[in-house]
Amino acid sequence: MEEAVKVPAPRTPLNLEVSFKRNYAREETVGTLKNISITGAFLEFTGGDVRANEKINLFFVVAGRERKIAAHVIWTNSAGVGIKFMPTNNRDVQIVDDLIYFVENGRVETRSVMDSIFKKVG
Repeated sequence: MEEAVKVPAPRTPLNLEVSFKRNYAREETVGTLKNISITGAFLEFTGGDVRANEKINLFFVVAGRERKIAAHVIWTNSAGVGIKFMPTNNRDVQIVDDLIYFVENGRVETRSVMDSIFKKVG
């Protein structure tokens, strides 16, 4: 029998400020999501000692609404942590999907504005 090769989900680059805290912590830490997929993300931050296998809660604002999603730290390095989202229901999955759509749609709109500017200049 062959083992299935796990291919990571496609990543969407972004630069979104978030706050997060460990499940047992009282204080929040501020960080930046640098890339995201439907299954996880890279969270860049300084300060704070987050370890692999810890559970955290992310808090961020999309389209004027604060969102919260649970995650599990998969790996750490000096720049931040790789996290896996731990959705507890379809709403959590939809939050991540909406965020990816929001980021990608924003890029398309920016690109079309830049294209129209270059057409006018050219």
